[in-house]
Formats: sequence, C-alpha cells, structure tokens
Amino acid sequence: MNKVFYLCVALVVLGAWKYQDDHKKGFVDVAGIDSLTKPGDNFFRFVNGRWYDTAKIAADQSGVGSYSFMNIPQKLLLQNILDSVSKARNTMGSIDQKVGDFYASGMDTATINQRGYQPIKPVLAQIDAIANVPSLIKFVAAQLKTGNGLIIDFGIYPDNKNSSINIAHASQTGIGLPERDYYFKTDSSTLRVQQAYKKYIGTLFRLTGSSPAAATKNAAIAYGIEQQNAASHKTNIQLRDVNANYHKVAIAAISKTQANIGWPTLLAELGATTDSVDMGQPAYYDKLNGLLKSVPIADWKIYLKAATLQNYAEILSKPFVDASFEFNKVLNGQAVQKTRRQIMTQNVDNYLGQALGQLYVKRYFNEDAKKRVLVLVNNLQKSFENRINHLDWMSDSTKQKAKEKLYAITKKLGYPDKWRNYDKVQINRGKYFENILWLKQNDYQTQLAKLNKPVDRTEWGTTPSTVTAYYNPSFNEVVFPAGILQYPYFDFEADDAINYGGIGMVIGHEMTHAFDDQGAQFDKDGNVKNWWTKQDYEKFRAKTKQLANLYGSFTVLDTVHIKGALTLGENTADNGGIAIAYDAFKMTDQGKGNTKIDGFTPDQRFFLSIARIWRVKTRDEFLRTYVNTNPHSPAMWRVNGPLMNFAPFYKAFNVQPGDKNYKAEGERVKIW
Repeated sequence: MNKVFYLCVALVVLGAWKYQDDHKKGFVDVAGIDSLTKPGDNFFRFVNGRWYDTAKIAADQSGVGSYSFMNIPQKLLLQNILDSVSKARNTMGSIDQKVGDFYASGMDTATINQRGYQPIKPVLAQIDAIANVPSLIKFVAAQLKTGNGLIIDFGIYPDNKNSSINIAHASQTGIGLPERDYYFKTDSSTLRVQQAYKKYIGTLFRLTGSSPAAATKNAAIAYGIEQQNAASHKTNIQLRDVNANYHKVAIAAISKTQANIGWPTLLAELGATTDSVDMGQPAYYDKLNGLLKSVPIADWKIYLKAATLQNYAEILSKPFVDASFEFNKVLNGQAVQKTRRQIMTQNVDNYLGQALGQLYVKRYFNEDAKKRVLVLVNNLQKSFENRINHLDWMSDSTKQKAKEKLYAITKKLGYPDKWRNYDKVQINRGKYFENILWLKQNDYQTQLAKLNKPVDRTEWGTTPSTVTAYYNPSFNEVVFPAGILQYPYFDFEADDAINYGGIGMVIGHEMTHAFDDQGAQFDKDGNVKNWWTKQDYEKFRAKTKQLANLYGSFTVLDTVHIKGALTLGENTADNGGIAIAYDAFKMTDQGKGNTKIDGFTPDQRFFLSIARIWRVKTRDEFLRTYVNTNPHSPAMWRVNGPLMNFAPFYKAFNVQPGDKNYKAEGERVKIW
C-alpha cells in the first residue's frame, strides 16, 4: 500500500552496460553522446543517445541503465557475499548462519519443486473450514501476522498529527492488480492485463487440483470481488492528499458502523491493544463491511484462496513461479525469468536486509565516502537556505519557518548506528517456505511491539546495500544508504561537477521533498501542521499546479501522457534538486572556474552528470505500467523537464528560441 511516510527517489539501478568501460578518469561518457541531437531539443538524448541506440535489454530484465532497476555490479557484490557465507561453517545463531542458510534454502530448488504446493495446503484447509464471517475475520487476522495481507491492511507507523507516537493504521487493500483503474479501463492494453490476470488466477486454481471449468469459474468469482473492492478505492492521485487520507477513529465507533468486520475481535486476534486506528480510506472499509454480508461465504472462500495463492506463488514450486512470471511479464515486458541467484539475492535483501547489510558494509563500504558526502549534504543545506532567502513569492515569516524545518532535517548516511536485532529469527536450511513465514512473523511482531510506543527516530526504512535514497516527512530526515554512495552517483576520484550533478542532485531532490506538495504539509517535527501563511500557501499551490500541467503535457508512449498530478512531488523534487545542487556546486572552486575537462566546461559537466544518472532504456510494457502507477516521471523527463525550467542550463548549452525544449522565461516554472 502506498504510504505518505516514505517519498523514495527510487534510484535502484541496473548497470547492464560495461561498467569499467564507462568508468573513466574523465567521468564523461563521450562515447554515449549523440552529437546529432541539439542539447536544447532533447538533452537526455544528447547525452545518452548513442548508448540508448546500442544498449540491449537482457531477456531477464524489463530495462537497462540506471534508475528503477537492479544494479548488476552491486548485486554481484551481494551474491559474492551470499555464495561465501552459504558454503561456510557458521556459528549457529550468527548473522552469517542466518543469511547463509536462508540463501541456501532458496537455492535448493530440487526440494522446493519436490514439495509442490504442500507447504500451503494447511492454509487452504483453513479456508475450507471457514463457516461464517467471524471465522473469516479470524483467518484474515492470523494470515496478516504471517505476511499474507488479504482484505485488511494493518500497520504500525507514526501518527501524522503526533509524530512522536506510533499508532495503528488501516488502509485500502483487497486487489491484485496494480491499482483500481485497471479494473475499469477498457483500452486494449488494460484489457490485455485483465485477461492475463484472470488467466493467472485460473492457472493457480488448476495447479491446486481444480478442473479447467471450475478454475475459470473461480477466477471470475475472485476477480468480481476484487473489482467491487477496487470500486471503493481512492486513485493514486487521491492518495497524495495527506489530510484527506487521515481519519483517526475510535474502535468503539467503527465497531458499530462496520459491525461485520468485527474490529474488537480482529484487533484481539492481531494482538493489537488500541482504542483507535487511523483509517486512511474509510470508504473501502465501509464497502468491505457491506460485502461481508452480501457476498456468499462460499465466494469469499474462493477469493481468499485466489489471494493466498498469489501471495505465495513465487515461493512455491516451479509451476507456480512460472504462472506468476507469465502474468507479470504482461506488466513489465520481461522475456525470461531472472536467475535463481538474482532472485535469492533480492529475497535475502528483502527479508534479512540489515543482516546482509552488516556483511556488505564490513566488506565493501568506504567510510571516507560517508565523510565526503556529508560535506555535500551540508553545502546543499546552505544552498537551499540561500534560495529560500531570495524567493520573491514567500513572506519573511514563512521563510523563517521553512529554514527552521530545513535545518531540523536529520541526515542518515551509509548505514544505521543501531542494527536491527535478528536474535529471535530461526532459519532452517531445508525449509525455504517456512523460513519466509518465520521472517514475516518476526517482522510483524517487531512492528506490533511499537504500537502506542515512542517513535525510534534512529530506525532506517531501507537496507544499507540498496541503491536508493529517500526523505521521510514523519521523521523529517534524508537517508542515503551505502549502496548509492558509488558511481555513477558518487565517486571519490571524480571532480566536483560530476559529484554535484550526481549525488548532489539526489541530495537536493530529497531535501526538496520536505517542501513538495505533500512534504510541505509537515512541520519540522514531522507533524501534519500548517506552518504557512494563507497567502503564501496559495501561491505555492498555484506554482505546483503549473508544474503538474507542464508534466501532464509530456507524451511518453503514443497517446499516453505523464500524470502530472501523480508525479507532482517527484517533479517538484527534481526541479528543486537540480537548482539546489547547482547553487552548491557554484560555491566550490571548480564551480567558480571555467577549466574544461573532456572538452566541457564545469557547468556543462554538471548537467552532463545529471543526464547520465538517469540513463535508462525500458520495454514499452514496463513503461506503460510505470506511467500508470509510479509517482516518478520516466527517465527522459527527469532530465528534460527540470532543465527546460532552469536558466543556467540554457546558458551552458546555448539553448535558443526554436529549440524543441526551449521555454520563454515567463513560461518556466520555478518553485524553490
């Protein structure tokens, strides 16, 4: 479910290009430049065109390059660790033993395939035993504790209105397609997804013993319930409204208005002692309450089986894994499955991420990188302050509040000061399915222990080895794990132009999230609280609307446009991030000079670096799903969109009227 707490820049990278060939002393990939494209026509294409035309997307990937894909060099480092610890004689209960044995259990495909769907048979039998709505709710609660979310989405997070305390949250759920509109749109690409999804559900039923006719019928019943659930869902754009998705309600009250759900029983089964819950989307639970009465129990049991089979398909035997892949490739265009090593590397990172992170940091992290990046972060803070001081649309009183929030931002670099404790986790080398259930149970209990307790602001929301970065408004923090502190985002040997255009832009992006359309609603302590004057906030909203309209005009595929309202937060961060990073770069000696390297001025190299970090090529199927569901703009427009609004870029590359991406000064959108 899409939470507002983590506005991640989604920088996970797939480097299927020749990493060493691209990693040169000059750090500008001259060979990738398309000199036939004018910078003012399409800067993304100018920097990446020759690379784009020759890059091959591997059959087991949906894209290649940087941005939202797995970083091959990075994952190879993790695979080396996993291969090593899985073969070693490790002390029982040690981090090495747990990581190594979990990896080995998932690599043992012979045992996994031999077991078929036997591991899930007890769960299916429990569904068969459901006799009424109360027993259905008890089953749902039990499954929630093992990571099988069905019709209730329950979690423990900070209270938006009191960020010092963790409270219970319930959010809309109950669907298997990426988001609600997939159930109602009738264009050919969506219909293809719907058909593939129904076929997938039917296949899962056949694999567990249903006849073809019964499987098809069951798939239709399950899909029909999902469609009714989806009808009550808010869109991804509506989910961006922070206040409209906060409804702290008393359990006593919803026990009456949503009596069929049976909240006291549900919470008791979950082990959650609380008198209230933040019900993000009440319409979903109102609808669910009605469906629990109107939909026959027999149909609900079919739905629960379909959802459960989908949840576990990828950790069962090969026929289930294959069925899952056949459906998902319709969404992402991936031609063949990833290798088992790739899959298990990702799974270890997902389920034992901070344990694997400890091994990664010990072996590969450069502590000096942490110190140098902290200097960049501090410089960008100063740069941002300066930009706030010179805003012509904001009053002095609001500027003061903005600067207080800016300097209250917590900076987390590299890895946590306090690692997660996995002492209660037991891993059995021969039981992959059970290992995942045990790990999910541990995750649930770890979260449950936080209920109504003070928020631990030292916690991390990502693993140290992940190539990502994020801003968390409830914590008012920016986080840059060890994984991103490497080329092409950051390199110790690179000059300032490259690093400020790379990791500097990322830092600026994350800082700007504190002041995007969502982040701006949180105060310096992480509470949803207005710190703006009414007039200033109206001006801010007007500027964000201009930005949403601009991006909504960009065409991605045939008639498919970027969703300007959905991507507004990330686009605000991209535009602000480039401006802040550039100003910080101009404070350095190199930024003040004009010495050319590789034939380019410092300013040109700064912008070349920005275009380089968003270098990506994807399959059309992936891109279509991405535009429909992802809050980030596609890579080309993460480059061209902000730069067409930024005057220093025009000067650096002599962009003139008549160039395709030229915007007259009065048409350029500037917020921060």
